[in-house]
Amino acid sequence: MSGRLFLVATPIGNLDDLSPRAVAVLGEVDVIACEDTRRTGRLLQHAGISGPKLVSVRDANEAARAQEIVTWLQAGKNVALVSDAGTPAISDPGYKVVKAVTGAKLEAIAIPGPSALLTALITSGLPTDRFVFEGFLPRKGGDRTRRLAAIAAERRTIVLYEAPHRVLATLVDLEAACGGDRVVAVARELTKLHEEIWRGQLRHAASGVGEPRGEYVLVLGGALPSEPADDAAIVGALADHMAGGEDRKTAVTAVAKELEVPRRRVYALSLPDSSAAQDEQT
Repeated sequence: MSGRLFLVATPIGNLDDLSPRAVAVLGEVDVIACEDTRRTGRLLQHAGISGPKLVSVRDANEAARAQEIVTWLQAGKNVALVSDAGTPAISDPGYKVVKAVTGAKLEAIAIPGPSALLTALITSGLPTDRFVFEGFLPRKGGDRTRRLAAIAAERRTIVLYEAPHRVLATLVDLEAACGGDRVVAVARELTKLHEEIWRGQLRHAASGVGEPRGEYVLVLGGALPSEPADDAAIVGALADHMAGGEDRKTAVTAVAKELEVPRRRVYALSLPDSSAAQDEQT
């Protein structure tokens, strides 16, 4: 009989957040795959667990370790996968392991629990009905610029992770991309003694968070819908496109998409007089 992979969420700060079910699973499996064996060892000691073999799963060795875990499961061993803190596979190793395990038609079971992503989101004061998780931003270059531009246009609440030595630079970059009026919640040391959540506008965030320490979760308000384009803006955009050599149909389609207005309205304004718009619509 094949073994099972258990994806076990571990505390993001307060060790008492380790659930009884997680304790039971970690105490019963044959192997615990973890980022840092020393850190997981301390967690197991706190929970009074001894016995399971600990092996490391890091970004550098995850692909190879995933195949090893599949072999253990096929041999009937049960394996738990944990990250240093929170839910595995969320900006931590785990995805490649789960993909390999499920690809081999083996069972993967989640033992839910702490998540910095959700903890910050629900305490941010920002809308939670629709949100997007961006994880860690690229550190530099075109990839970072493109991701910031996408975030600036995103209308859902956005959640990001950031390290303490980069958080101020990221807040400055977010202000430049999104504007200083955008609302943000900056959470650090979640569930710990010195937990702190700063809420305000991006223009004040870099100075408001104080001296960086601990891991950060940034929860950013989504972009507000832009004001509808007026007739003058539509006519001007049409003139620009047609002056560039586009025919009427191409220009109408392009302007409708750019200004997010109905094509019917753009077409009507493209005609010499509004009465003609009643005669021809596409």
